[in-house]
Amino acid sequence: MLATGAVGTMQNRSERDTFADMYANRLARLWAVERGLVFGRLDHLEEGRLYIGKLGLTDDEQERLLIDWRAPVAQPFYRATATAPMGVTRRRHLQTRGRSVVGVDDDLLDLDAMSDADLATLNGEAALLAALGEKRTGRMRDIVATIQAEQDRVIRGDLNGVLVVQGGPGTGKTVVALHRAAYLLYTHRERLERRGVLILGPNLTFLRYIEQVLPSLGETDVLLSTVGELYPGLTATRRDRPEVAAVKGDARMAEVIARAVRDRQRVPRKAVQLPLGRYTLTIEPGMLDAARNKAIRSRRPHNAARAVFVRSLLNALARQSAKKIGRGLIDDDELADLREDLRTEPVVRNALNRFWPYLTPQRLLLGLYGSAERLGYAAAMLTPRERDLLRREGGEWTESDVPLLDEAAELLGEIDEKVLRASAAQAEEELAAARAAEEHEREAELAYAREVLELTGLSDVMEAERLAERQRGGGPYLTTAERAAADRGWAYGHVIVDEAQELSPMAWRTVMRRIPTRSMTIVGDIAQTGSSAGARSWAEVLDPFVAGRWRQEHLTVNYRTPVELMAVAADVLADIDPALKAPTSVRESGAVPWSAPLSRLPELVKAEAGEGGKVVVVAPEASLERIGAEVAAEVPGTVVGGGAAALDAPVTVMGVTDAKGLEFDSVIVAEPELIASQSPRGSSDLYVALTRATQRLGVVHEAPLDKALRRLHPRGHELTNGL
Repeated sequence: MLATGAVGTMQNRSERDTFADMYANRLARLWAVERGLVFGRLDHLEEGRLYIGKLGLTDDEQERLLIDWRAPVAQPFYRATATAPMGVTRRRHLQTRGRSVVGVDDDLLDLDAMSDADLATLNGEAALLAALGEKRTGRMRDIVATIQAEQDRVIRGDLNGVLVVQGGPGTGKTVVALHRAAYLLYTHRERLERRGVLILGPNLTFLRYIEQVLPSLGETDVLLSTVGELYPGLTATRRDRPEVAAVKGDARMAEVIARAVRDRQRVPRKAVQLPLGRYTLTIEPGMLDAARNKAIRSRRPHNAARAVFVRSLLNALARQSAKKIGRGLIDDDELADLREDLRTEPVVRNALNRFWPYLTPQRLLLGLYGSAERLGYAAAMLTPRERDLLRREGGEWTESDVPLLDEAAELLGEIDEKVLRASAAQAEEELAAARAAEEHEREAELAYAREVLELTGLSDVMEAERLAERQRGGGPYLTTAERAAADRGWAYGHVIVDEAQELSPMAWRTVMRRIPTRSMTIVGDIAQTGSSAGARSWAEVLDPFVAGRWRQEHLTVNYRTPVELMAVAADVLADIDPALKAPTSVRESGAVPWSAPLSRLPELVKAEAGEGGKVVVVAPEASLERIGAEVAAEVPGTVVGGGAAALDAPVTVMGVTDAKGLEFDSVIVAEPELIASQSPRGSSDLYVALTRATQRLGVVHEAPLDKALRRLHPRGHELTNGL
């Protein structure tokens, strides 16, 4: 349909685009859910047998073939128990490969209600434990077939307000949040498809890790992003040193940016001479103060207020010029002519740009970082050491710069590109007239779009603004996620923040601008906070924005980490804060957590790789390259660092920051004492490193181990292939 291009009447285009959009989305969902489309069956006393799957399907007679897992009637699949069966006699889990059933697991909920024939077809092993025992692939999988009751409660929570999901390692916070996104899109499709859903993750490796979950659930139009990508046109992946990131993330930086903008609006205290050939004009401090005060009183952003400043100052100079050439009193038309004559003078333009310059956020920040004088004024509330940490000349943008760029963009506003491109002779009145004409044309197009949608009965399906945009351009179709990513001012319908404890106060300001309705799901674990600028409590994070208007759910069951491994991590957690409680693991693996000398690392990695599954070495950032090179030299295929390649490799060496939120079959933690000492919250980093494994855990070290790691068993050479 779309290949035909923008032809025919506006109504033809509207109908074409609407149908193309509908069929394209439906086809994308169907292709995406092919794997594991149907995964369960409910034997229900009243409803009969109901098959549960990733999407709802009917036959040609509209008879129900498959129930969408998010539908209310599917809730017993996740919530029914033997003590509260909710009318269900048996819950059956179906394991498929392609379109063939390869395994069946039954949960018997009401023995008395089952017939002899049904009893004869019962099958055993629990689906959850079977899923937990599978090898990792480097990509997160959906858990739609094994959602547990406490997870289901979170997934189906109300859309409105801020929901905080606090849970320790392995409790399924991330996958629950993703399934919540799918559930909300199903339940509130009309509301959320228009505004979109934003999912924020801690880094690009993590986003690559989770990117297949929502498509596998039939949702293909959700924006996955990091904070470093929230400023359109910029993808910041470089990280500042922890002490620099802490300063940039501090809430005081909001005032620093505001003062940096005001600094560029300061006027000189002495008169400024403007030689114009036949005569010289003088800009008195009072003229500048009057123009500046008018601009500030306009309450417009800096770049928009510049027009007020320029007009006021040019009017004053035009009257002064009239006196110089002996014309005395002049009318408005003559004043306008003189004003535009002055605007074309290079010396006048230079003065205007000096007193109130157009500024981009990038230019503002680079000017601030590169000048001790500007920092001295704008960052007066910071300590001298903190100001020194901000100093730099140019360089690549970092993740912690992005919230500052966003803050600056909010205060500066957009630059009128037409003004920048206009010749010096173009008057503001001409530009205003052009804008008015363009606005009139857009209003006419919008009115027509509203009329079309009313006549076709599609006003509840598509926004008039979206239809008018398509009619206007005939350009490529953009999804909601694509349009949102390119628009800094986009307001989302719902925002999910994962590893939310890592966000700084400045990052939270950036996030909150994108969700004015405050419909949010915030997922994290305060005990795992590794960033110096991160959260110490959820109240500290949220009360400045939604005091008294957020609710909290706790996930308490650890599905990832076996009991033996979690016992080691729990000792480290007790050192962080004795009041914190580790989540309860649901299974034992029989694997004994071990320790060994660092010199044996390559040999031990080989042994772990031979067990199958994904192996990761979590190393201190300062030693990452050295340790990675040693392992890669002995173990072919090893990848060092984050990114997609790290997820796909059988063996990876990475730092804690990249490992956060991920899971692996086998984890070897290198030099735990260095990890614990590498940042002010290094013990939290060590806790994260120790809880990434689903099967086996080892520690290699040169420095003596802390007493918190007393549960580790020394691994001898004879056990290399045995544990």
